[in-house]
Amino acid sequence: MISSQILQNTLDELNTITRVDFTLTDVHGNLVATTLSEEDVQESAIIQFAESPADSQVVQGAHFFKVFDDKKIEFVLIAQGASKDAYMLGRVAVSQIQNLIIAYKERFDKNNYIQNLLLDNLLSIDIYNRARKLHIDTEVRRIVYVIETKYEKDNAAMEIVKGLFGSRTKDFITAVDEKSIILVQELKENEGYDEVEKTAHMLRDMLNSEAMSSVKIAYGTIVDEIRQVSRSYKEARMALDVGKIFYTEKAVIAYNTLGIGRLIYQLPLPLCEMFMKEVFTAETPDSFDDETLATIGKFFDNNLNVSETARQLYIHRNTLVYRLEKLQKSTGLDIRVFEDAMTFKIAMMVVNYMKFMEQNS
Repeated sequence: MISSQILQNTLDELNTITRVDFTLTDVHGNLVATTLSEEDVQESAIIQFAESPADSQVVQGAHFFKVFDDKKIEFVLIAQGASKDAYMLGRVAVSQIQNLIIAYKERFDKNNYIQNLLLDNLLSIDIYNRARKLHIDTEVRRIVYVIETKYEKDNAAMEIVKGLFGSRTKDFITAVDEKSIILVQELKENEGYDEVEKTAHMLRDMLNSEAMSSVKIAYGTIVDEIRQVSRSYKEARMALDVGKIFYTEKAVIAYNTLGIGRLIYQLPLPLCEMFMKEVFTAETPDSFDDETLATIGKFFDNNLNVSETARQLYIHRNTLVYRLEKLQKSTGLDIRVFEDAMTFKIAMMVVNYMKFMEQNS
């Protein structure tokens, strides 16, 4: 529903231009907005006029007009003065208000449509029929970003995103839960993942600095038609979850760069438990101390290079070799060997995945 403040601003602007005073009420005579200094509302006259078949009428030296919303009377507009000029200017004001009502309804309907589209709540025929009615192109390139904010209902973050993209009528900004903002962006033919990545980083930087909010941003794949938008949204959601599990240091996560993390995320938990029992007969990665985990992480970061890992850890090479041999004895895996290192890396990712699923179950 259009706000009374918007209607008040509209009447004020019309009054400034035309020098005619206007009053807007509902059909029961309750004041909505006015440019008069004294709120003199003629309730009985307004109710009688609203119930009459006339669309306009002169009552007590003023022009009364009905303002319709989809053939139903929504407001009564009163233009002060009984002259032809007052009548003409009253008609202009009615037209302006009716166009505002249509614009705000369409805006609300588009938001509702996009939410249902993202959540797969529409039949295929409804997707295209409603898109046509709302003047939304069905065959253009789009991508979905999910922006997760630190706090629920982060209005400051939402306003910043709207400020950046709200003027672009072919982009949509909405939300389907308390902690995330969804941006559905239309892309030009020459725009690809490089531009999408830049947009995601720009959003992160703006939100972190302007809204003082630590955010994570994920995006799906580029789709070519409107029915596939929900797929891009699901991909972005998955990327957000996978990023929390395996790539905690990243603030921007792309679905098409998730690698093996995406594969592990889709494994059933019983299969993960079976894998862990087969790989580790005794000590498992979740029982390692911080020093061991730091050593393993740095060793993997340096592509299994013993000398470089020892240098970065500020320890003697033999000390590192001792730690790795100790790890081999407790787990049966020698991570200096590529095959064992790969198995160990996957096992650590599986452990993180299982912990995440337990915490969110």
